[in-house]
Amino acid sequence: MKPVKGIGLLIILFFLSLFFASGEAQEKKTKTGSAKGFGFTSSRSPVEITSDTVEGDQKQNQVTFKGNVVAKQEDATLYANTVVVHYDTEMKKMKEIVATGNVRIVQLDRRATCQKATFYQNENKIVLDGEAVIREGDNVVRGERVVYLVDEERSYVEGGKGGRVVTTITPSSKEEKKK
Repeated sequence: MKPVKGIGLLIILFFLSLFFASGEAQEKKTKTGSAKGFGFTSSRSPVEITSDTVEGDQKQNQVTFKGNVVAKQEDATLYANTVVVHYDTEMKKMKEIVATGNVRIVQLDRRATCQKATFYQNENKIVLDGEAVIREGDNVVRGERVVYLVDEERSYVEGGKGGRVVTTITPSSKEEKKK
């Protein structure tokens, strides 16, 4: 596992972390002055989740959204076949969010796709598994698994079984540099 540093990779992965972080984590970051302004934690705007069905399981401390799941807040949107939210009843907060099946996350020109995305709230870590592709504009990173450690602002990409990580970085045009 070699750390991958590419133009826009940290920004995209940071977007993913903010997409799934809880309001409590945002409140802590805001107090220390290190919060960044991406959706799902940068405001107290409501999150709207639509799905074909919703099932709550109090014994398992989880809520499952199934079928064409779409979660939106401001300009950030998550699409998946299924989203399971695991929560801690004593702490009254989310522990883990798992999105599976054709996962797609979009915010402005940033996009990420994979088969499974997991956000570990306590560890402040995001893992994209299964044909993970992250794009920002024309820049692309592809691998079997992407791990982003939010607090450390560090990420790494794994190529999978004998596979390799592929990174495409498109230099800015002369016109964009002038702006």
